[in-house]
Amino acid sequence: MNIRKAHGFALIDLIFVCGMIGLLSSIAVPKMLMARQSAAAASAIGSLRAINSGELTYALTCASGFYAPNLTTLGAPPAGSHEPFITPGLGIADTVTKANYIFQLSGTAYASAPGTCNGLAGGLAAQAYKAGADAAEPTNPRFFATNASGQIFEDTASLFAAMPEVDPPASGHILR
Repeated sequence: MNIRKAHGFALIDLIFVCGMIGLLSSIAVPKMLMARQSAAAASAIGSLRAINSGELTYALTCASGFYAPNLTTLGAPPAGSHEPFITPGLGIADTVTKANYIFQLSGTAYASAPGTCNGLAGGLAAQAYKAGADAAEPTNPRFFATNASGQIFEDTASLFAAMPEVDPPASGHILR
């Protein structure tokens, strides 16, 4: 009597393994996407805090109490220094995409503002500012904004367009 030894996997074994991989993927992928969105939101909040800090430093040391009207002004170092007021990644343009968020900063020019130490001409600095981080992904429901008050606000829709330069916005809530 000949006894055959089984070598390798049977087709049913392969189907079972593929089914297990599919089940584990269906559980893990949504969690991974949520973790990615959470990390991007944390990065956006940190960047808005850096903008607030850069604006305060700019106003106190460079602009006689006035604020930078855009990101590129904050990204320009003062005369005699190589260090800008915000990181080069944020100060490279007036609208910056970073970590799936679109960052913007604006301030209304004040005609009596003096020139600044980093080359901004007189009359261009602002008395207040607003900055926003809008989600670049349509599936991300978290939008952030801040202003001269230094508080960061969150909402499920873009805050930047309706954000006042000093007061709280009409919608959204303060992040604590």
